[in-house]
Amino acid sequence: MKSDLDTLMRARNLDGLIVLGDAQHNPPMFYFTGGGHINNAILVKQPDKEAVLFCNDMEREEASRTGLEVHCLSEFPYEDFLKQANDDPIMAAALRLKMIFSSLGLTKGTLSLYGQTEIGSAFAIISMLQNIMPELKIIGEARETSIFMKAMQTKDDQEMERIRRMGQITTKVVRQVSDFLSNCDVDGNEILLREDGSPLSIGDVKGKINTWLVEAGVENPHGTIFAIGHDAGVPHSTGNPGDLIRLGQTIVFDIYPCEAGGGYHYDFTRTWCLGYAPPRVIELYNQVKSVHQKVIENFDLNTPYKDYQRLACELFEANGHTTLQTNKAPMEGYVHSLGHGVGLNIHERPWSGLSADDDNRLTAGVVATIEPGLYYPNQNIGVRLEDTFWVSPEGKFEILAPYPDDLLLPMKKWKK
Repeated sequence: MKSDLDTLMRARNLDGLIVLGDAQHNPPMFYFTGGGHINNAILVKQPDKEAVLFCNDMEREEASRTGLEVHCLSEFPYEDFLKQANDDPIMAAALRLKMIFSSLGLTKGTLSLYGQTEIGSAFAIISMLQNIMPELKIIGEARETSIFMKAMQTKDDQEMERIRRMGQITTKVVRQVSDFLSNCDVDGNEILLREDGSPLSIGDVKGKINTWLVEAGVENPHGTIFAIGHDAGVPHSTGNPGDLIRLGQTIVFDIYPCEAGGGYHYDFTRTWCLGYAPPRVIELYNQVKSVHQKVIENFDLNTPYKDYQRLACELFEANGHTTLQTNKAPMEGYVHSLGHGVGLNIHERPWSGLSADDDNRLTAGVVATIEPGLYYPNQNIGVRLEDTFWVSPEGKFEILAPYPDDLLLPMKKWKK
């Protein structure tokens, strides 16, 4: 949680956190500001002190809504620094940062850098800053183990309610897609039809998904996986827009929208067959569903998440499938990890991969996915079931947006 940041900073001997970039679609900045129309900002967090935000003058009102201490960058006039730097924009930007840090008493020690901004200019400015402030050390961290990822691993009550709301919106849109497909006409070749009688494609369905998400007031910055047949058998294939929607083929529908402005996400997957399902698909689907259920039944508080990846691998291997436990890079079978944390990042701690460190645990406050799957692209089959769950303060495991996990979607206007 955000309240863990001071402890984490002290444990890593950090004298400050520096976050650069916009307040939207920039998880570390959003974590402090809550979003808003704030561009190219600089945020400084020191141990046991509230964060301080430096912003453009035109965005001062928006910045003030964050509740943080706010300073306008006009307090540090760029033109003055540019003159000092003999019109060198990199040196001018570094001199301005030096003055900002000095105003907070940060003239020596170790600062860690985060955020999303144009990497080339940021690298040049920070490199120059190191030259003119030699007693100040600026470092970066591996994303997987960064201080923000560690803090974000558990959520407070306010974060939980926002993620829960995103789950309700997500599953509402999934229901709209299900109802739309079920009510389509079908031609003699078992292809679904649009209202004008032309074939329905993956691109058509994605267009409707995007429309319904916008109408619900959320964003879809990462796109949506809606893949059929061969593409359903490739886990992160988003689906070919020109592919036609046919009966009897597996459709993997993985949807992971976020709050407007790049806020909290939800992650959810269902696998459908329209009209009917071939026996091989039913067999694989039942195996995935069984693993999904058995893993949840075995969840225990404070256990490393990778222990359940091992369990999933063992269960799939017992049914004759290749897994990451027996093959480091399988192209079919069970080819990915069991799940991941969800929050301001669609993928965050805790990680469930077999190589994850032991402190990726299912502790109280964790929000994560469980998404076992089987993939056989050469058989035109892919199956995945994914729910997002929360570990409550009492240690209970709750799926945040329950939704039916039926494989078969009946077609109301078609008879076999």
